[in-house]
Amino acid sequence: MTELPFLPQPGLIFTLASFIAMIAVLVVVHEGGHYLAGRLFNTRIEAFGVGFGRELFGWNDKRGVRWRVNAIPLGGYVKFVGDMNEASQLDPAILLLHEKDRKGLFAFLPLWQRTIIVAAGPLINFLFAILILAGFNLALGHPSSPPVIERVMPGSAAEKAGLKAGDQILAVDGKAVERFEDIVAEVVTGTGHPVALRLDRGGVISEVTVRPAMVESKDRFGNVARHPRLGIARPREVVERVGPIDAVRWAMVDTWAITQTIGRTLRQVILGERALSEMGGPVKTAQIAGQQASLGLVSAVAFMAFFSINLGFINLLPIPMLDGGHLLLYGIEAVRRQPLAEKVQQWAFMSGFAALMSLMAVLTWYDMGSVGLWNRLANWLG
Repeated sequence: MTELPFLPQPGLIFTLASFIAMIAVLVVVHEGGHYLAGRLFNTRIEAFGVGFGRELFGWNDKRGVRWRVNAIPLGGYVKFVGDMNEASQLDPAILLLHEKDRKGLFAFLPLWQRTIIVAAGPLINFLFAILILAGFNLALGHPSSPPVIERVMPGSAAEKAGLKAGDQILAVDGKAVERFEDIVAEVVTGTGHPVALRLDRGGVISEVTVRPAMVESKDRFGNVARHPRLGIARPREVVERVGPIDAVRWAMVDTWAITQTIGRTLRQVILGERALSEMGGPVKTAQIAGQQASLGLVSAVAFMAFFSINLGFINLLPIPMLDGGHLLLYGIEAVRRQPLAEKVQQWAFMSGFAALMSLMAVLTWYDMGSVGLWNRLANWLG
């Protein structure tokens, strides 16, 4: 079979513009969740910022909120009255305020209200992805394939294990599957360890263990990925026309499946089963955003939905400075019936900030290698 030529890489300016546009939308969505939840409880809000650094332009609304567009278009924030900075660190001065002046300040809201406001950011990221996927399902139909082996590749791991065309796969490692896509998600996100399959062959149920082969594959842009492969082909994809309820239901199913995949990958990295270099940082994300945008609006929006799920998941991690870190502190406060000392919270915040910045630096270093910068630099110096 003749291998198709790779698609050309989009230009740097197009890639940066696509990445910045995606980040800007998701920042407004994420911070909008905090903002709307804050408004729900009549919390006093000082500013809503898109980006960081020096303000390029902005305006004040009738509620006194300053809406800012800042110079560094990566990130954003909602700054509540009483926050010392954009990272929502408490200004110690407000602890000296009289009781009547504390009304509407985030720091003095009941614990359950603060929890909802903080959780609203990541949760709306998931909701945003669900709405996008539901829209695709309504407009384009929901594609899926039955979990039946169409054919077995010669010499593959599946052939060696005795799998045959027509076998229906009921479960992978004890997890029931309804679609061929579920099988792909379970196998491809693995690390090459043996996989237990539950099969239905002509009404006879059996268990088969297959050790997938680790292979390298390239996408349409030539990006290389290393992953396990069973060596089975899926049946013809069926596109089902669905109504609003099923569109949302399938969107929720797919969002949950993506979330599980993200969590599984992170666990593999933590346990050393997968290399840290396989995680994409900001440079790799920008590259993929540009590539997907070059394929058209549908691909760009689909990737934005996927990245929105990533953003929601990451922000729920119990790391100080992230929303999940704040929720962790609130959980401790609920158990102790009083918050941790302010110095302890500041130490936790600084530790979390240092850890995140270190991780971003490492991922950026790996990203530079994956996009070929170090090779080009070596060739230039040589």
